[in-house]
Amino acid sequence: MRRRAGMLTLESVAAGYGDLLAIRSVSLEVRAGECVALIGANGAGKTTTLRAITGLVPLRGGRVVFEEHSLAGLDPGRIVALGLAHVPEGRQVFPSLTVRENLEMGARSRDARAASRTSLEEVFALLPRLRERERQAAGTLSGGEQQMLAIGRGLMARPRLLLLDEPSLGLAPLAVRSILQIVETLNRRGTTILLVEQNVRRALALCHRGYVVENGTVTLAGSRDDLLRSDHVRQAYLGT
Repeated sequence: MRRRAGMLTLESVAAGYGDLLAIRSVSLEVRAGECVALIGANGAGKTTTLRAITGLVPLRGGRVVFEEHSLAGLDPGRIVALGLAHVPEGRQVFPSLTVRENLEMGARSRDARAASRTSLEEVFALLPRLRERERQAAGTLSGGEQQMLAIGRGLMARPRLLLLDEPSLGLAPLAVRSILQIVETLNRRGTTILLVEQNVRRALALCHRGYVVENGTVTLAGSRDDLLRSDHVRQAYLGT
């Protein structure tokens, strides 16, 4: 089987906040068309890794390359324009703006603005509940609906690679199921995904491969089946 081309590559990435180095040596690859899981405990460095990729945290070392573009030193807006969108932990919608206004905030680059009408229809087709609440203030939505809105806002940038940070966090079981089905559908339709998810069983059920981050370093990598068979993963994250 022919190996798919690397879309995103991290080589020995280090990043942090102030004097704190939150990740020390993170190396990973995401290939076109994949869904890749980044798993680990709270505080392991998963969110910092995503923030380092998207320019929200400056690199202290290593390299981040997206489709042959080095992302070091680029501002987040330029990184989005290259085709990479980040849906942050905690949803971070604008509560006083309507659903439609929140979505429109996602189309910030010139190309995304030019295609915003098409993108909006695509988002509404994928997430019909957002169409039903198009003129409703985002702050009045349920947690699951706000997460749909955050994902929809990311899609308005028309990304080739979507970074999802804990999309199921704090949601009721039915909402979790719905959100994860959306993630699966997006990947099946061709969007490449790097997924941070604390629930390892859910993450590996969705993704082709995964990386385990512990204390700011990648300690284990492999296919879904390899990680599910790993004694360390089973004991530390699956409780078996």
